This record gives sequence, C-alpha cells and structure tokens, in this order.
Amino acid sequence: ALIRLLTPTTDANRLPKILEGASGFLYYVSIAGVTGTASADPAKVGAHIRQIRASTTLPIVAGFGIRTAEDVRAMAGFADGVVVGSALVQTIAEASKETRLKDLATQVEGLAKALKAA
Repeated sequence: ALIRLLTPTTDANRLPKILEGASGFLYYVSIAGVTGTASADPAKVGAHIRQIRASTTLPIVAGFGIRTAEDVRAMAGFADGVVVGSALVQTIAEASKETRLKDLATQVEGLAKALKAA
C-alpha cells in the first residue's frame, strides 16, 4: 500500500495531489515539528481530519504528539487508529534492563485499553 502523509499544513489545494494513488490508510501527522517534543491539539486535529474525510474513504491514522492514554482516547474519537512511537522509545531508554519489558508491556496495555474504551 502507498501510505501518504498529511499534516496540519495540508490545505484543500494540496489534498487532491496527496490522495492521488494513496492506498491502505492515510497517516495524519498531528503536530508541526519534531515527534516527541509536543502534544497534539485534539480539537485542531479533529477538525482537520473531518475536512480530509470529506475527500476520501481511506482510514485515517493519527500520529506524532500522541504519548499518553488520554491522548489516545482523544484522538480515537475521530481517527481510525493512532500511532504512539516516541513515548515507547522513551520508556525503553529510561527503564532498567530488568524492568524494561514489564514497563513497556504496562504502557502498551494502558494505551490499548484507552483505545478500546474510546
């Protein structure tokens, strides 16, 4: 599948070009900037995803700026899926070798529960 990226700066003029040939799903980059450095604004992301949905039937997955179970719950209200990356990498980096897998599993379980509850 050709997964295309959309961003907060993707406007109505550029959208048709990005959607051309896209398949699988669309990856919405929820923040302008570097992943892991800011939190996404659910209201702004939701509004933009609703605009994009008017032009496509492809699922839309939100990523970047999604770190916590609360973030996941907020995005799941309008996105078809979420991507959490930097927060997981941070957990791996900060955990001791002895607790790393347990800490990561606990974090992933919490994120999954938030998604299922949304």
